[in-house]
Amino acid sequence: MKTDFEYAVSAAGRVNIIGEHVDYCGGKVFPAALSLKNTIYIKKTDAKEIVLSWSDLPSSVTLDLSSLESYKNVPHASYFAACADVLQKSGVEVPGCVVLSDCTVPFGAGLSSSAAIEVSFIAALLLIAGVKKSPVEIALLAQKAEREYVGTQCGIMDQYASACGKKDAALLLSCDTLACKEVPLRLGDCALVIANTNKPHSLVSGKYNERRRETAEAFERLGTRVDAPCLAAVKEEELERNKDLLSDVLYKRAKHVIEEVARVERAEEAMEKGDLAALGALLKASHASLRDLFEVTGKELDALAAAANDFSECLGSRMTGGGFGGSTVSIVKKSAIERFEKEVGARYEREIGYKASFYIAEISDGLTIKKLGESEK
Repeated sequence: MKTDFEYAVSAAGRVNIIGEHVDYCGGKVFPAALSLKNTIYIKKTDAKEIVLSWSDLPSSVTLDLSSLESYKNVPHASYFAACADVLQKSGVEVPGCVVLSDCTVPFGAGLSSSAAIEVSFIAALLLIAGVKKSPVEIALLAQKAEREYVGTQCGIMDQYASACGKKDAALLLSCDTLACKEVPLRLGDCALVIANTNKPHSLVSGKYNERRRETAEAFERLGTRVDAPCLAAVKEEELERNKDLLSDVLYKRAKHVIEEVARVERAEEAMEKGDLAALGALLKASHASLRDLFEVTGKELDALAAAANDFSECLGSRMTGGGFGGSTVSIVKKSAIERFEKEVGARYEREIGYKASFYIAEISDGLTIKKLGESEK
């Protein structure tokens, strides 16, 4: 029972409105934290182990704190071991504890269930260890856990949004400096609708790390002539002037990153003005670039985005997240949401052969801590 625990620590999944695959290139991104969350119920013990259970799984796993490296291939438990491991290596004495994990972020949907797990568990362990760290510090530790233990060379966006998100706002985050600006989400008579392809993706075994290597190589080659701190800072004209340095594939990868950075800047202007038509057009252009230049969509995401963009009361739709499966995000007139889900869902099922799932994106705070029996902090 959840009442048997001392604390409930929650961290949010996220939707990235625009700015995809630019976070690890030093660019700006535009995520928002979702009301879909992972909640860690935790109680400190005197044992030298972490006893893990899940609200939706019948089994439990016990992690020996003296041999955390041995859990890398244990289903469901590896992310938790990663968090405890990174804390131990940072000098934190991780206490024994009993943990129940309750996740409402759909797995494999491109909504950062892994970041929500990492951020909430690290925050929970720090809490019972009596160590204070800021949400940004927690996000950086979570990113380190995913990179060094799990093996996904992710940027900082997912963990930052999960830890630092604010209700009813998107975060304009500079991934090179972590400078962040909150931009109110003024959607008027529209709402953000997330559609899950229900094709699970695997960023480790998929193409994510390959795209990281390609963008790094593109920047390395361009850096022989262009003076820029990162690929996202290279200007479009500099790319065109020096495209002879790149293979066709590397040119396409770099072109996406550089043009996506420009789209994020225009999206900020559109959101500040409440120009949803302009924002929708940018979402459409982002998806086309991710499909044609970065090549991370696939037939499921393309089918779902195309069906949404053909719907008359959808202002724009694109894939969100790492790609290779996952979800789309669409700006839809509130009055047409039910029809949107029905018609887009039916077309997707006809083309792909199985159903998509739909969620209304409620934007919430990121990391929250509650002592059970007390009000939320």
